[in-house]
Amino acid sequence: MSAVLKRNNVKIFGRGKQPMLFAHGYGCDQNMWRLITPAFEDRYKIVLFDHVGHGQSDATAFDQVKYGSLSGYADDVLAICRELDLKDVIFVGHSVSAMIGILAAIKEPEQFDRLVLIGPSPRYINDGDYVGGFKQEDIEGLLDFLDSNHLGWSSTMAPVIMGNPDRPELGEELTNSFCRTDPEIAKHFARVTFLSDNRADLPMVRTKALILQCSQDAIAPEAVGRHMHENLPGSAFVQLKATGHCPNLSAPEETIAAMEAFLRDPAPVKAVA
Repeated sequence: MSAVLKRNNVKIFGRGKQPMLFAHGYGCDQNMWRLITPAFEDRYKIVLFDHVGHGQSDATAFDQVKYGSLSGYADDVLAICRELDLKDVIFVGHSVSAMIGILAAIKEPEQFDRLVLIGPSPRYINDGDYVGGFKQEDIEGLLDFLDSNHLGWSSTMAPVIMGNPDRPELGEELTNSFCRTDPEIAKHFARVTFLSDNRADLPMVRTKALILQCSQDAIAPEAVGRHMHENLPGSAFVQLKATGHCPNLSAPEETIAAMEAFLRDPAPVKAVA
């Protein structure tokens, strides 16, 4: 196995030719896609991976400078594409990985056919008329809590992020995933994620994109998804009935249906003056 594939614990399966590359969100790993991939593996080449410091990735590859911005994670996505000679990639990114996919598509647009962005947010902090869902002091408080008590933060925040309080097993799964993540890498990635501002990048995307917006999402509220849609050229927007921030776990059937409809649509991305 090459260094790139080992670093990100890349797994490949499926019986199709066109690659579908899945990128997990903060504190998770590729296992979070297990309810989604069966619907596509007959028609696509499924490519799963773990961000460095998550899942079964090589944590020794973590570099604070490289991963000091989301751009470093986007470079990993592109390295995987080059290593496997992937073309016309359908990129499926959850949460922060939605923005990582956007950055990758801006850097090398020829690699990508479509983007599926689940619960994306270009900025989590409110700024003037922009509603990101959090005040600056709220984010600083969350990060300070994480710095002082990784396990406590995980057990407190995971159920909030997941939502669906009537299904506590979902929150428990996310809590366990957060707790398995290397604490120092988790703290670093959290700051990179929650302090990022990629709003200016949105108009530069030329890849056709689907925005899947959950209802009652505590991390990426509807106003964020609407902002994404208004500023991402040629994007499609779907408001899911699913609640919380992780429809890949809480509502896989609805998520799959929205993805299927988007992939059937032959319309090209709109030109932007």
